[in-house]
Amino acid sequence: MKPLTVVTPHSPGPFFKKTLFPLTESALVERVVIVSQEPVHFKMDRCRVLVTGPLPSHETLSLILAGIRTKYLLLLPTAQQISIEPKALERILRVAESTKAGLVYSDFYDGSEHGKTLHPLIDYQPGSVRDDFDFGAMILFSVPAVRKALKKYGVIPGVKFAGLYDLRLKVSIDHSVYHLQEPLYCMIATDEPAYEPPGSEKIFTYVDPRNRAIQKEMETVFTDYLKKIGAYLPPHHLREVEQTPKSFPVEASVVIPVRNRKETIAEAVKSALSQETDFPFNVIVVDNQSTDGTTAVLSDLARQYFRLKHIVPKRTDLGIGGCWNKALHAEACGRYAVQLDSDDLYSSSRTLQKMVDMLRQGNYAMVIGSYTLVDSSLEEIPPGLVDHREWTDENGHNNALRINGLGAPRAF
Repeated sequence: MKPLTVVTPHSPGPFFKKTLFPLTESALVERVVIVSQEPVHFKMDRCRVLVTGPLPSHETLSLILAGIRTKYLLLLPTAQQISIEPKALERILRVAESTKAGLVYSDFYDGSEHGKTLHPLIDYQPGSVRDDFDFGAMILFSVPAVRKALKKYGVIPGVKFAGLYDLRLKVSIDHSVYHLQEPLYCMIATDEPAYEPPGSEKIFTYVDPRNRAIQKEMETVFTDYLKKIGAYLPPHHLREVEQTPKSFPVEASVVIPVRNRKETIAEAVKSALSQETDFPFNVIVVDNQSTDGTTAVLSDLARQYFRLKHIVPKRTDLGIGGCWNKALHAEACGRYAVQLDSDDLYSSSRTLQKMVDMLRQGNYAMVIGSYTLVDSSLEEIPPGLVDHREWTDENGHNNALRINGLGAPRAF
């Protein structure tokens, strides 16, 4: 028997057969399983259409795994046009055999009319637990590793969207996840957006209320994983923050990291400076080597407003986190540090007061508010109000490890 079973969602796109053809012709591929949520007429050698639910669902993955007889499963998680490099299948199988990894993924090329450019991915680490971790468009699973993981840690739960996430987390407990730093395929750019079958949506907008059901599944799966590896932190282990007697130059500092936001930074700064409070505060803007005139705008504002502290670090490699560190360690930083992005506005003149009041009253280490998405005319746009339901008293601190951000506005 050949070593590979290929699994991919069906796509009506004209590129679909082009993507599958080299796989069906490969001496390493036993079968290609095409997942569809409705009957489709599709005929190619070695291909079988499986009519079932969404690819990431418990139902679909269980059916696929029950029918696999090969040692490896090559998953193409979304129906995108890719061109597999010569000898790529041989290479990824050799790596899987030599490393004994439970999962192998690789770098790839981005292809366009101008040629190919390398698209490197990042290494998977023990803390790489986000549900949207980028494995690219081709993932190799060791079927024995999958079976061992499901036998030891339980079958995929009855989920519709989080089955693949559950499988990957369970496999990663006892088996390595190997990043092959070689481009094994080319992602072909097309005029049409990549076809996303129902149930395979990218959930980078973890705060979008329309994705709440999906996110609850992801949270449930992730929380179960934390318990299995002994990393779950129950709510009664959380501690309140003790107030320090240390004196600070002001009670609060609004911190704005910025790079190249000439068109929006002035309004953001003025929004912060216009806050009405019963305590002294300042605004610390860390200007991360802007090149578009942002620095000149801030210098002019700093001459007008004494509460604005304009910091331009000498280092050029800080990023947003490094800029935050500069603000926190600045002599001007207050007892509380309150976030504002360089293209955001506070919704009222009392926002800062409300955030600090909550920090004081609850002895919290962090407070997160809500925000509304608007366009350049300040008209509300979907999804509108983002109220951060991902944060709960019982599990928000655990769930924060999984989601793509901590929410806004936030204060520390």
